[in-house]
Amino acid sequence: MPGRAQARAWARTPSVRSGDEAAVTGTDGPAARAPAGDQARGTRAAGVPRGHGRISCRNVYKWFPGGIVLEDVSLTVGSGEFVCIVGPSGCGKTTLLRLMAGLAEIDHGEISIDGTRVAGPSPSVAVVFQHFGLFPWKTVYHNVALPLRVARASREETGRRVREVLAIVGLAGHEDKFPAQLSGGMKQRAGLARALAASPDVLLMDEPFAAVDAQTREVLQEDLLRLRDQLRQTIVFITHSIDEAIILGDRIIVMAGRPGRITGEFPVQADGPRTIAQVRRHPGYEGLREQIWAGLRQPPAGSGRSGSGTADPG
Repeated sequence: MPGRAQARAWARTPSVRSGDEAAVTGTDGPAARAPAGDQARGTRAAGVPRGHGRISCRNVYKWFPGGIVLEDVSLTVGSGEFVCIVGPSGCGKTTLLRLMAGLAEIDHGEISIDGTRVAGPSPSVAVVFQHFGLFPWKTVYHNVALPLRVARASREETGRRVREVLAIVGLAGHEDKFPAQLSGGMKQRAGLARALAASPDVLLMDEPFAAVDAQTREVLQEDLLRLRDQLRQTIVFITHSIDEAIILGDRIIVMAGRPGRITGEFPVQADGPRTIAQVRRHPGYEGLREQIWAGLRQPPAGSGRSGSGTADPG
């Protein structure tokens, strides 16, 4: 098994810097690669330009009636960067994502996207939820078309965009099916297609693969690896799985709870184009996974207790 030294060497050379430029070994990074194939062009004509989708969280606090949920959280996500956030249940991961999406109010501090303070939902930011969020009485077509209709896109534009994103996620030919007729993986693809339909600069994903079986989860991970190179959005991905975070992320943020705060940051170095098998074969993979898991086992602030078992190691 690779030792900690190998893991540190792997993590020390980040695949994406915390600013706007990417530095993936052997490539120009997800923020600089061109879309692959004609299907991407309708959704993101030339990809997300550099400088679009940059997220900045500065000294963010959030209180709920039971106490502080987030304490002094500061984080920058560069344009086109894929950041995974892991942490125990209740540490505020989803709350932080909702604040980025403008779905909840910040009690102190500031979150901005491309220099504009987040004060509510924005068409440049899309969210993919864990439980699909599809309307059961609407067909796949009409579920995916919903954000375009809210934006008052023309019928022709809506039809074109829906067909394009369904082809991108592998659901072409399933337009007239209802959610009850879809498998779990197909439902999640439909939810992803709906998020992509409005061509967002930022994609926020809240444990999107947690509700599917292990085999489908790996298929969806491979799909997302392909899509990140093709569409180049800035992605923030919440997961309990360390394995999933290393496979997908350019950088992994570790959070601890009581109150929620960032306790660790691990850049992931992997040659592109990335695959699940290629990442798992990397000599630093096991050591990096061990370091992240050790960070998750740290006891909450002031608890004095062992934190083992506070999170699913994935």
